[in-house]
Amino acid sequence: MGVSIYYQARRSTPLTEAEATEVARIAAAHQASFPYEDEESLYLYGDGGREPDEILSGSTKLPLTPDRLLPVTAHVLASVTALRRALPDAEWQVHIDDVDIPWGEDEGYTLPGTRA
Repeated sequence: MGVSIYYQARRSTPLTEAEATEVARIAAAHQASFPYEDEESLYLYGDGGREPDEILSGSTKLPLTPDRLLPVTAHVLASVTALRRALPDAEWQVHIDDVDIPWGEDEGYTLPGTRA
């Protein structure tokens, strides 16, 4: 049984071309800097989402190995933080399974012990 981080952004207007380009740039940069080849990283579900007002959504299955859990969690939350800052007018929901991850203007999405 695994645990995953889920992320979703909603708003009434679709992504602009410039926003879509920025989302792709952020995703590529964070993928390139991901520390583990054999673990799941930021994963966006294609164009938009499954709901009509969903402009971005995705998930990441977290590793079960203790030495990788916190680094992967921190990296994914940093990625989602960068995406939220690129799309600040969207309504965001980020959670690990059924537990919401709070947003902080200064630190973004973070959990205790996941930031260096």
